[in-house]
Amino acid sequence: MKKFVAMLLALLMVITACVAVAEADVITVGIVNNPPSESGYREANVKDFEAVFTAENGYEAKTFYSLKNDEQLAAAQQFITDGVDYLLISAAETTGWDEVLGAAQEAGIGVFLFDRMIAVDESLYTAAVVSDMANQGKLAVEWLKGLNLEAYNIIHIQGAMGSDAQLGRTGALDAQVAANDNWKLVVQQTATWDEAEAKKITESVINSGEDFNIIYAENDGMAKGAVAALDEAGITHGVNGDVIVMGFDCNRWALRELLAGNWNYDGQCSPFQAQVISDLIQKLEAGEELGLESKKIISEEKGFDAATITQEDIDAYGLGE
Repeated sequence: MKKFVAMLLALLMVITACVAVAEADVITVGIVNNPPSESGYREANVKDFEAVFTAENGYEAKTFYSLKNDEQLAAAQQFITDGVDYLLISAAETTGWDEVLGAAQEAGIGVFLFDRMIAVDESLYTAAVVSDMANQGKLAVEWLKGLNLEAYNIIHIQGAMGSDAQLGRTGALDAQVAANDNWKLVVQQTATWDEAEAKKITESVINSGEDFNIIYAENDGMAKGAVAALDEAGITHGVNGDVIVMGFDCNRWALRELLAGNWNYDGQCSPFQAQVISDLIQKLEAGEELGLESKKIISEEKGFDAATITQEDIDAYGLGE
């Protein structure tokens, strides 16, 4: 009996040790992101991280979602206090992050930026897997410039002010307007990525009677809201319409609007950064060097035109259903 008890205790000790090792092998990540309700792009982005940072892949993921920078900062600080191994951030705004990222560095926590850049010294993060928002804006404005219109009277509906996406997509348009007398901002106003607010902004311009011929909306949802206002007012849009419609993010439904000729342009913004970050984390956990030429890893992206888009493009690049 004593021999059996001793064997049982030994077995329990082995099991306990194995559990402890297994728990030690789990990598904890604190993910600070914008909420999936923000847009179709964000929904795809959140799903991407949920699919990669799973228990099956060796992770314990703690998540926090907010469009408010101060709330994101507080959540990131709490993740640092909790002792996560890595902090993954898509910031609501580009500024205000120096102190928190400095605290992460002091705690030995690796920081990965995703989707959007933050205005901090690159010494404060491990790597950034992001879109080039300024280039997205440049591609869109170059496409618009190429139409060679006599007048560009633009309803510019902006995203959340201070976000990397808003700054990049606004910057290129502002530069073009400043350099050309025939480019005019009829209105430039934020709808904070919200479809209903974008509709209100467009309705206000329509009711004012001021002429416009372009909707430049910084995401697909806001373009959809603007188009709803055009439809209710009986204003034609898209190919052969009176108003050019431009959006960003390449939601599948938005690309279908291009294919149908109801919209004119949609700028791509890839939401798939999770696997790249996971691969980098696994290298660090294995004691390997990342071997990056640059800390900034840029997603390859392009714009789509109603005149050339195909169903194959929609199948390959469209987000969501």
